[in-house]
Amino acid sequence: MPLPRSLRLFTVLLLLAGVGLSGGLAYLLAQRLGQAQIQATGLHRLELYTASLQREISKYAFLPGTLELEQEVQTLLSASAPGRGADSVNAYLEQLNERADTLSIYVIDLQGQVVATSNWRRPDSFMGEDLRFRPYFRDALSTGSGRFFGIGTTRGEPGYYLASALLDGNRTVGVAVTKVSLEQLEQSWSTVEAPVIVTDENGVVILGSVPDWKFTALRPLDDATRKAFDQTLQYNRKALTPLGMKVLSDLDQGARVVRVAREGTEMASVYPVTGRFLTQSRALPGTPWTLTVFSHLARADEAAQSDALIATIGAAFVALLGFMLNQRRRHERDRLRDRLAAREALQAAHDELERKVQQRTADLSSTNERLQSEVQERIRAEGTLRAAQNELVQAGKLAVIGQLSTGVAHELNQPLTALRTLSGNSVRFLERGDLPTVRVNLERIAQLADRMGRITGELRAFARKSTGEPQPVPLRAALANALAVLEPRIQQTGAQVLLDLAEPEPVAWCDGNRLEQVLVNLINNALDAMAGSTALRVEIRCEQLATAEGEQVHLQVRDLGPGLTDEALAHLFEPFFTTKSSGDGLGLGLALSAGIVRESGGTLTGANHPDGGAVFHLALPAAPRPDSESAPEFSPDRP
Repeated sequence: MPLPRSLRLFTVLLLLAGVGLSGGLAYLLAQRLGQAQIQATGLHRLELYTASLQREISKYAFLPGTLELEQEVQTLLSASAPGRGADSVNAYLEQLNERADTLSIYVIDLQGQVVATSNWRRPDSFMGEDLRFRPYFRDALSTGSGRFFGIGTTRGEPGYYLASALLDGNRTVGVAVTKVSLEQLEQSWSTVEAPVIVTDENGVVILGSVPDWKFTALRPLDDATRKAFDQTLQYNRKALTPLGMKVLSDLDQGARVVRVAREGTEMASVYPVTGRFLTQSRALPGTPWTLTVFSHLARADEAAQSDALIATIGAAFVALLGFMLNQRRRHERDRLRDRLAAREALQAAHDELERKVQQRTADLSSTNERLQSEVQERIRAEGTLRAAQNELVQAGKLAVIGQLSTGVAHELNQPLTALRTLSGNSVRFLERGDLPTVRVNLERIAQLADRMGRITGELRAFARKSTGEPQPVPLRAALANALAVLEPRIQQTGAQVLLDLAEPEPVAWCDGNRLEQVLVNLINNALDAMAGSTALRVEIRCEQLATAEGEQVHLQVRDLGPGLTDEALAHLFEPFFTTKSSGDGLGLGLALSAGIVRESGGTLTGANHPDGGAVFHLALPAAPRPDSESAPEFSPDRP
């Protein structure tokens, strides 16, 4: 007797609910297992980050107390001779600051006035500042030591202040303060797989591997806290906007599931900086700080979804199998022929369903393996990209040398031929006893060797890696070196180079070797642009001007080619964009040159000249004048 229609519908709905419940339970179980694994990994990272931060701080903890042992510091702070010997203490602190690699070291008297500082030579020196409002000064006087993280009110540099009271016997005479930078520690954190932050007692992020999170607040700051910040100038009146973190749930061992959504910001990172995270925190001993590790939950969610899908398919298979078995038992009372036909249909359906389940399972396994492989490949690609970025500048120089290799070979071939001829002649004249002629030949051979040495020497100097440190660079010497590297090609093309150098000679503040690379790229591009033209002339003009940004050195390189198209102007400094034919360039020259100029604090622009051709304008900071107090000593003739 067949079941009523309403009962059959109820049975189907019950089976569907069971299938959905199986998938949901599988998702929750897989999600909890994934979160437990992430939580174990996060605890290990938390221990490592805590140890690294404590180790970084402990390196400098002893430094303020050592000033108490210096007699000159005691004399400076003594009531009988206040201020005596300040210059010698300043020089000592300056030397100590350089050797300890700290931001600054200074001494404060009991009235809160800075009486000696390591940056006494700088225009923004701390000398004479009143710092009694700083908490570390008050803590050092009351407890003997003080610890404080804040942003400097003079130079705006964030740092960690270590303060120690200076004693003369049992009497406190002053406070010694050391300011250290934790930027190197932050940079090491930026290469790890998960974000990490350090917050103060008010929930303000003071250190972090994500620059966009720094100096944000995990929770809203009340008016009293903000007023205290304004009084102590701890964060130098920064806005301290909310991070945008919302707690979704609490887990065991103090872990939490949170969501981070920074509105209005888009930043590139090697790991996700928005979405759902599992956070784990630990208080840092000896400080009111808390270190928090953010572990992204995207991978755990994806794995839980895959497991839930497999469980749902399995439950559906079991439910369908049960339904078909029930149908089989109902039709057993029918005739043998119908029962055999139903059995064959059921077996065929069973086999097909099992095949589909196996196929789906295999597809899911293959997809999972492919995703894991793509993740590993992405990690390797990111490592390769970082290494390639470090070599791009050197590769640009070597690419220019490769383009000039034909001209250099031609330049070296003629002296080599002359050397062979002169050496052969010298042997015959030597056999004849004609020593004057031999001496003349040898002198010519020496001159040819010097000429070859100059050609290869310029190439070696151009190819060497630069330190990147800025220094005074006279433009005349830099242009001479760049033109010497391009001399074979200039002679080959027959181009005329006109140089207009203002007097007195402009001197730029940059790295000389990298500036020469930029000049070689610009002049080389000008020669390429005039290929096929009848008038081959490159005009170079440089001068030193006073601008709103200060003294700058301006240099223009103009060619008489067809000029730049609208498309070229729109993509001029993009990597791998080139207007040259295939095989004549990678499109990296102008992109690398723009990056070098930008790192030096300058600008590089390109446009079409009103009288025809393209013109590139290079602006760099001018070197400080030798008579300036902060200017380094340099020789105008030394690049």
